[in-house]
Amino acid sequence: MGRISFSCLFPASWHFSLSPQVLPRLLVPSLRQLLLIGLLLCLIGLLYLLLVTGKGHAVMDAGNVMVTDVDATDTSNPNLNYGLVVDCGSSGSRVFVYCWPRHNGNPHELLDIRQMRDQNRKPVVMKIKPGISELAKTPDKASDYIYPLLSFAAQHIPKNKHQETPLYILCTAGMRILPESQQEALLEDLRTDIPVHFNFLFSDSHVEVISGKQEGVYAWIGINFVLGRFNHVHNKGEAVVEVHVPGSDQQEALVRKRTAGVLDMGGVSTQIAYEVPKTVSFASPQQEEVAKNLLAEFNLGCDAHRTDHVYRVYVSTFLGFGGNAARQRYEESLIKNTATRNKLLGQHIGETAESPLLDPCLPADLQDEIGPSTQKLYLRGTGDFDQCRQILQPFLNRTNETQTSLSGIYQPAIDFSNSQFYGFSEFYYCTEDVLRMGGDYNATKYAQAAKSYCATQWKTLKERFDSGLYASHADLHRLKYQCFKSAWMFEVLHSGFSFPTNYKNLKTALLVYDKEVQWTLGAILYRTRYLPLRDIQQESLKGIHSHWRHSFSFVNNHYLFLACFFIVLLSIMLYLLRLRRIHRRTAQRCTPSSVPWLEKGLGSPTLPINL
Repeated sequence: MGRISFSCLFPASWHFSLSPQVLPRLLVPSLRQLLLIGLLLCLIGLLYLLLVTGKGHAVMDAGNVMVTDVDATDTSNPNLNYGLVVDCGSSGSRVFVYCWPRHNGNPHELLDIRQMRDQNRKPVVMKIKPGISELAKTPDKASDYIYPLLSFAAQHIPKNKHQETPLYILCTAGMRILPESQQEALLEDLRTDIPVHFNFLFSDSHVEVISGKQEGVYAWIGINFVLGRFNHVHNKGEAVVEVHVPGSDQQEALVRKRTAGVLDMGGVSTQIAYEVPKTVSFASPQQEEVAKNLLAEFNLGCDAHRTDHVYRVYVSTFLGFGGNAARQRYEESLIKNTATRNKLLGQHIGETAESPLLDPCLPADLQDEIGPSTQKLYLRGTGDFDQCRQILQPFLNRTNETQTSLSGIYQPAIDFSNSQFYGFSEFYYCTEDVLRMGGDYNATKYAQAAKSYCATQWKTLKERFDSGLYASHADLHRLKYQCFKSAWMFEVLHSGFSFPTNYKNLKTALLVYDKEVQWTLGAILYRTRYLPLRDIQQESLKGIHSHWRHSFSFVNNHYLFLACFFIVLLSIMLYLLRLRRIHRRTAQRCTPSSVPWLEKGLGSPTLPINL
């Protein structure tokens, strides 16, 4: 057989030759061997793809739950930014310290804001009492009042970060009820004195009295941010919604993650907030005018020209529709109507404990007294849940107009087949404290449980309470008025807001991801939305294709790698086939007479092959 000679003339001249018998079998493989090698390499590639895509999902999952991170904040990290929000409420004020890492430069993503945590992993929060509205007559003391909160926050934020840490002081219900002149006097004292004592990023526009609508929007933003609904990279199986972006010229709807609506019933008021994904129509010009004050359109993104983070949210607050306020209205109605009836019929029902007024909204045989001493009314519960619901319906103040809810207030249509709501405060307490069925709401089961509770003798309920069968924070007040509040919550939800009784996508909750979500999170997220522009501009300076790099997802990068892998694999296989073909030609050119030469150790004719 012939000898194969390799010659390389550049950059130097090397020459060596190999006999086909000593040439490794792998360099001249058979077709079967080639197929086996190719199959093995393909399996390795597929295994790699499964591993990296698995990791990719793990990263995305970690991204969804990153807000549950409860590690202490690393204040030594120079890339960490900070922000402060002071919530000046009616009963007191609280300062919340937030932090976030440097923005990644992708204009489609929001800042990763989370609460700062101290060395003990506790949220950096401080509260003082009373509310700032108590200083209405001494506005010059407003800055002294707020000083302990800011001093506390300053101790937790690195000094070199103070001048770039935005501070927002936002006042709510307590300040809203003050005359405008008193509000302004308090705010002016804060604007004047705070920059003297603190070096935070603070301007006149950073302190204000926000409306109930703003507060509701901030709460909606905060909850949906924690739930990860503003991350538009959705996994297969996640609920999505078609959105007609307000003010956009796009004909096609934008498809993105479905956001969650919020139901919140406190002691005094009830609030509802949810996204309105499609353009709404109005029954009358008057209704359209009202809707302008209830619909909020805003852009959470850092670029005003991008519409992927534009939202249209309906927010409405109903004063007097909270659990305690509703009970008070109900009792005032009982006192007034009973007095009128007694006077007309010459009766004395409810005037003594021996002749009490029967109240279906109290547990069976519970005796209660309501009203002032001059108009005291004695009640005895009959525990009739269904009758209680009927009695409460007029207190909803419903009208016959279309697209309305409580008190005839405009409410855009909800797509109940593709929506999700979270119920907080009284929605949670009513389902969990006594009935122990918080979480996924089922109207039929809830009504049955409430009906059973109302009909139970007060003596039995008290024994269960003393035995610790109810939630740890449930008290006697909850026990007494659970029947009323259960009926009130049911009516507000189903008759007021028109939720169908077969609606399956309401969750009642006290916490989201095991923590209380404050509207202040939504406030700082909205008010710092333009801050990423600085980081985006810096990223763009690093290279023309930086935006392309950031827009490429984790998994797509590995698809690119795998494509390169298969191209290299194909090249190797073609090279081996070519080598095999050369070997065959060499063998065919070898005549039988060349065999003796080989046996005698003589060199065969050289076959030059230039590579």
